[in-house]
Amino acid sequence: MFTPHIGKAQLWETSGHLGFYNENMYSPMEIDELAYYIKPMNCPFHIMVYQTKQHSYRDLPCRWAELGTVYRYERSGVLHGLMRVRGFTQDDAHIICTQEQMADEILRVLKFSLHMLRSFGFVNYELYLATRPQEKYVGEIQLWDDAQNALRRALEAEGVSYQVDEGGGAFYGPKIDIKIEDAIGRQWQCSTIQFDFNLPERFDMTYIGSDGAKHRPYMIHRALLGSLERFFGILIEHYAGHFPLWLAPVQAVVINVTTDQLAYAREISEKLNQAGFRVALSDHNEKLGYKIREAQLQKVPYMIVVGKNEVEAGTLAIRQSQGGDLGSFTFEDFVKRLQDENIAGKVVTGHA
Repeated sequence: MFTPHIGKAQLWETSGHLGFYNENMYSPMEIDELAYYIKPMNCPFHIMVYQTKQHSYRDLPCRWAELGTVYRYERSGVLHGLMRVRGFTQDDAHIICTQEQMADEILRVLKFSLHMLRSFGFVNYELYLATRPQEKYVGEIQLWDDAQNALRRALEAEGVSYQVDEGGGAFYGPKIDIKIEDAIGRQWQCSTIQFDFNLPERFDMTYIGSDGAKHRPYMIHRALLGSLERFFGILIEHYAGHFPLWLAPVQAVVINVTTDQLAYAREISEKLNQAGFRVALSDHNEKLGYKIREAQLQKVPYMIVVGKNEVEAGTLAIRQSQGGDLGSFTFEDFVKRLQDENIAGKVVTGHA
């Protein structure tokens, strides 16, 4: 779904953000004598969608996702490139479920989070179970204990090691944080699985149970990659720009030696793009060495050089950014190599 970037002050008062999170929110703007705030979080809007009708237990779980941009005030001294910014986009989702569905939903999200990180090639990460703060929290202690136990069981069922971050939970519920390491070993929080006891109460969320009575649903926030800006900053550093083939923005560049081979180079480029690959054509009037160097600086995985011999033989001279000269290929053999490498890269990183 897609939700607005601003909301009335009343919405943020109901959610508790003005009381608990005000120092991280920007000053309000006044429109038609009403105060509006740019959103620090997406969740109140998702709840407003839920509240548009009375839900039954048969409707649950509701799983709603949004690539939502949020705005949070950070002191200028802690801003840090793409890693820590004041406005960022999250792969945000909220799961609204019954108590009986809670454990399965948490395990599903945990598996999904780890699958996403592994698919991008991350194997160095730490998991944390953040528990109830000592003073500033909402909800009954028994609810906190039940939620923390559900998170703990999910971690143990997945067979992953984790650390307990005592008192590190948000005021509205315990959470699982997954922190990944950047190129110099710093940890950054990306994936989060967060319980929320606050918003269902504040917005009086209900569903009709099998007994015909109204019940309070459970709410789980989740972000798989977290801030997309931060994640891609870490990703670029992780690979030092040398992305695996499946992830590279440009997978290959076709380089003609002279203008005599331009038509053949253009044909190869078009055929590879039609085959589903992301291929550029280096057709500007520069020397061969310059073009190869340019492609290497841009860290394009493959360079396809076509000169007089390649045109006559109907072949391709292939160079790899990190592997040097690979020799001569037919078009069909090179396509198979790309296909195999694409598949292998996804399989290897997906099960690291």
